[in-house]
Amino acid sequence: MNRNLFNPGRSRKQRMIRFVFMGVLLALPLIFNVPAEAKGFHGDNFCSATAKVTKKSCYQEMKADYYLATGKCINLVDDEAREECLELASEEWGLDDCKDQYAARQEICDELGEGRYDPLIDKANFVDSSGEPLPIDNLFLPLIPGTIMTYEGGDETIVVTVTYDTVEILEVPCTVVRDTVTDMENGELVEDTWDWFAQDVDGNVWYFGELSMEYEDGELVSLEGSWKAGEDGAKPGIVMLAHPEIADKMYRQEFLLGEAEDMAVVVDTGQNVDIDYGQYSDVLVTEEWTPVEPDVQENKYYAPDDGLILEVNLENGESVELIDISFF
Repeated sequence: MNRNLFNPGRSRKQRMIRFVFMGVLLALPLIFNVPAEAKGFHGDNFCSATAKVTKKSCYQEMKADYYLATGKCINLVDDEAREECLELASEEWGLDDCKDQYAARQEICDELGEGRYDPLIDKANFVDSSGEPLPIDNLFLPLIPGTIMTYEGGDETIVVTVTYDTVEILEVPCTVVRDTVTDMENGELVEDTWDWFAQDVDGNVWYFGELSMEYEDGELVSLEGSWKAGEDGAKPGIVMLAHPEIADKMYRQEFLLGEAEDMAVVVDTGQNVDIDYGQYSDVLVTEEWTPVEPDVQENKYYAPDDGLILEVNLENGESVELIDISFF
């Protein structure tokens, strides 16, 4: 009989049985404490189920941030500073934000249905017979290489440059568009973004992602908001419909849960809009928002042939306006 120094009276077989049994006992609390959503979803209300678990994720993130902030406060030596810190931590525990995000996502489910968002992307729908990328010549969002569009809004200047470069995402050749934001007062770069677009055979303009770089005092401080279709569950969306009409349902412009969830709906067509750069007719108006920031909504105005000419924040009335179009 084999002996074990720690359990000299048990055989190897007995020790193995006991080991397995004890392992199961130890694992039972973990198994039964796993949320039902993590054990496998059963049903067909995919959209609502996604909204629900994302709300739970938001709650957990908020709680984690709160407790971490509280821990930092506790370690402050000064009594007044500590109390002030704890009060601020409590005020920033924004569980209402999670509820608002959930309500916004549920509204999308009510409008679009419970199906999973899973657009069919086939390279053949984005190239011509010779395999060359289709030009992005949508009436309301033409992105012709060599075009530079300059906007001003608030204290910032925004320059959108349609480059001659392309990148392949999900095997689709995408046009690279650079978007830079600078502070008008000091000329410093605030944000530098590379966007990726492609147009399908029907004329819809798809958004395949972005690399967003935020700067402070000349230094890169964040890549928040960056996403790329095909990575980490991210999927492309339609940023401009081929033939937009008021009767159209809301549509997804991008999709990376919790990060990139921009939505849009057509609210008007045929508007006349006057800006300093010119007078426009037959202008398309969309309302655009994201459940990630449900309180932020804006109207965007798209003119035939020139594309985006005006953005207006519906909460505070602030606007971003086209001031120039040039070419290189």
